[in-house]
Amino acid sequence: MFTLRQLPFDAKTNAVVSEQTCNYHHGKHHATYVANLNNLIKDSEFANAGLYELLISAKGGLYNNAAQVYNHDFYWDCIAKKSQMSQELQAALSNEFGNFKDEFIKAATTLFGSGWAWLVYSPSSQKLEIVQTSNAVTPVTEGKIPLLVVDVWEHAYYIDNFNARPKYLETFYENINWEFVSSAYEWAKKEGLNSVKFYIDELHGNK
Repeated sequence: MFTLRQLPFDAKTNAVVSEQTCNYHHGKHHATYVANLNNLIKDSEFANAGLYELLISAKGGLYNNAAQVYNHDFYWDCIAKKSQMSQELQAALSNEFGNFKDEFIKAATTLFGSGWAWLVYSPSSQKLEIVQTSNAVTPVTEGKIPLLVVDVWEHAYYIDNFNARPKYLETFYENINWEFVSSAYEWAKKEGLNSVKFYIDELHGNK
């Protein structure tokens, strides 16, 4: 059985999302994905599967709920605190993007409907990429390693910002936990997709 992770920050003082948003987004939306996932795997071929295995192998509703558990887990760490990026990551972003902030926010702003905007590391090309995914889709399924994500489902920002997605994105960008992103980048280069499994196992155990 999977459990809802605790928020890695104090919801009363987070700079990106309010306590009220956390109560709904984490306490209801994220919690529902966990509950749905547990119900779906019960008495199925995936009854003893780990979350990483589900991201790689599951389909349909099972995949959607597993991916949403992982996507939200990762999102919370990206906004856990405001911190500085490593020199290594800073150099990589400068080398591979004309203006990373503008390109990332544009990807998040222009994503139609519900979904996610990501900075990922591609082991095949050994490059950083900005990707958009719709609904529950996670880049892990495509063999890419998440480093940074912003949730652009309306429930992520509507309580605090109503329909002003760009305002939410500016606040998000100014308060990124770059220390976490930098660590994800370092491990992605060392361990490839195993770094995703290590991250998941730390939160949900190694099944």
